Amino acid sequence: MTDSEALVFVVDDDYSIRKSLARLMRSVGINVETFASAGEFLAREPYPGPACLILDVRMPGLSGIDLQKELAASEITPSIIFITGHGTIPLSVQAMKAGAVEFLEKPFHDQTLIDAVHEALKKDQQARQNKAELREIHKRVNSLTPREREVFARVVTGKLNKQIAFELGTNEKTIKAQRAQVMKKMHADSLADLVRLAVKVGIKAPVDQSL
Repeated sequence: MTDSEALVFVVDDDYSIRKSLARLMRSVGINVETFASAGEFLAREPYPGPACLILDVRMPGLSGIDLQKELAASEITPSIIFITGHGTIPLSVQAMKAGAVEFLEKPFHDQTLIDAVHEALKKDQQARQNKAELREIHKRVNSLTPREREVFARVVTGKLNKQIAFELGTNEKTIKAQRAQVMKKMHADSLADLVRLAVKVGIKAPVDQSL
């Protein structure tokens, strides 16, 4: 990720604050857009690249905390930095528990905010990469046949082909072929790779009905 790809959104009802923060971001080569209210920001199309929000805690209409909740409910989870002139410990704890990267009380040093922005953008980029990886893994899982999924769920527990064949009422040769197909479709080079992929998408071993 480069700063030219990143975008910082400043949401604050105070024009002078918006102008000051926009100038600061541009001074270090970071693109920035400003909004006078949470509503204005919500009306914007989602940005596809790495981004973060600098939010004022208290604003007319939707507050910064309200906007954080609104975004979480819509499953849009950009990295958020809160700024406030009158913060409280309970409020900051609430914001951080909800996933905020930083909670800064005015006045703060420019470098403190810049460092927080870089951390927020890094976190957002990582989250995007993780989501993209999960989408790809789910795509691979969806390419498996129902029987291959059954084999997959048993292979990742360490069961041998003959054990899986017995459980599924087939022969070891068939399971060996299906296991090879699972490895191929999941792009796994080893059992360890397959287990890692299963963990990421929550593939669980089937319950042994004989117990």
